[in-house]
Amino acid sequence: MKNDPILKDHLKTLNPDELNVLTNLGFRYGERGTHTSRTIMLQELTLLFQSNQKEATRQEYLDSIINDNSLGKPTMSTRKISAQRLTELYGLIPSIPLFRLMSYFWYIDQSSQPLLALLIALARDPLLRITAIPILNLQAGDEFSRSKFNEILEQSAQNRFNEGTLDRVVRNTASSWTQSGHLTGRVIKIRQLVTPTPVVTTYALLLGYLAGYRGESLFSTLWAKVLDMPKSKLIDLALDAKRLGLLEMSQAGGVTTITFANLLTQEERRLIHGSN
Repeated sequence: MKNDPILKDHLKTLNPDELNVLTNLGFRYGERGTHTSRTIMLQELTLLFQSNQKEATRQEYLDSIINDNSLGKPTMSTRKISAQRLTELYGLIPSIPLFRLMSYFWYIDQSSQPLLALLIALARDPLLRITAIPILNLQAGDEFSRSKFNEILEQSAQNRFNEGTLDRVVRNTASSWTQSGHLTGRVIKIRQLVTPTPVVTTYALLLGYLAGYRGESLFSTLWAKVLDMPKSKLIDLALDAKRLGLLEMSQAGGVTTITFANLLTQEERRLIHGSN
C-alpha cells in the first residue's frame, strides 16, 4: 500500500501528478492551515447550510455570509474573514468533489454532521491533520495534554510558529476535536469515543477511495480511524450503507470490493482513473 496521502505533505513524497489530482479533488497540502486562527467552525457551517438551498453556488454562499449576514457576524470585516476561512476549510464550491459529496451527505443525516465537517477539514487543513494521530492514540477517558500537543505541533511545524501562534493552534484544534465529539469538557478536556453512522462511514471510505485506496485498505486510512471503530464494526456499517444504496460492496474469496458508482460523476471518475 502506498504511503498515506493525507500525511504526504509531511513526508515530502508527493509527485506533481499525484498532487495535481488530489488538489483538484479538494485535498489541500502545504505548511499553512486555517487552525492558526479558527476551528472547524461547525456552528457557522450549520448556519450557512440552513440559510441556503442544497444546490447553492459558491457566489450564493458568499452572498449569504457577506451581504445577508447569515452567520450573524458583528462587522463587515468579520463576515469577509468568516467567508474566507469557511472556503479554506470546506471549499464551498460544488465542482470540488470533496465539498459536493460532503454537502450531499450533510442533508441526509443530521447526526452525522459534526463528523462530516471534521473529515473534510482533515482533508483540507494540514495543521489539523498534524493533531489527528495524537488525538486518536488517546484512550477513552484520557486527558488531553495541551503541553504535549504544543510539542508535537512545534516539531511538525519545524519551528515555523512563535509561541503565541502555537498556543492558538493548540486551542483551536482542541476545540475542533471537541466539536466533532472526540473530546469533551471545557477547561479539562477528556477523550471520548464517537459513534459513526452508515452515512459518515460512507464519506470516510469515499475520502480514502478518492485518495487512492481500494478494498480493505479503505478501513485503515486516517479517515476510517477517526470513526473510533474496529475494522469489523466498520465493515458492518459499510454493509448498512450498502443496504441504504450509498455504496456498492462485495466480499468473495477473501477479497473486499467497494465502489461508489452512484455517488461519483463521470468527470470525477475520469479524474481519479489514472492516479489509482
